[in-house]
Amino acid sequence: MKAAVLTVSDSCFKGTRIDESGEYIKRVLLENGWEVPFKEILPDEKKLIEDKLKEWVNRVDLILTTGGTGLSPRDVTPEATLEILEKRASGISEFIRWEGLKKTSRASLSRAEAGLKGSTLIVNLPGSLNAVKDGMEALFKILPHALEMMAGKGHE
Repeated sequence: MKAAVLTVSDSCFKGTRIDESGEYIKRVLLENGWEVPFKEILPDEKKLIEDKLKEWVNRVDLILTTGGTGLSPRDVTPEATLEILEKRASGISEFIRWEGLKKTSRASLSRAEAGLKGSTLIVNLPGSLNAVKDGMEALFKILPHALEMMAGKGHE
């Protein structure tokens, strides 16, 4: 399975902050047998995010974004994601938030989205490292079944 990781952060893009969340996602994917041919950092610019997601769709099975999901005026990752999705998978983002709420009430502030474009599952994760750790833990509980369903293997 192939995945891409997109970090959306003005400060990481400018090099004034280290991309801990994106690196963590990549490391976890690699440790779990995934190939990660694409990893990039972009600023919080809706059109740039949309274009990058479109570029990676159908080239990987999974795109994970980190950052840009909060309430800041510059946070536009969910909007960019929704622009290109063909099918929303709201339950995925709801489950990730629900799991995060077990640890912090701040998980309720995430506006992350998830869904399908072509044969690719796109999932937004928050930008903080702790939220990404929680999100990846939750995602890996449901990801195998989600991928089987996407491949048309049913609900066994």
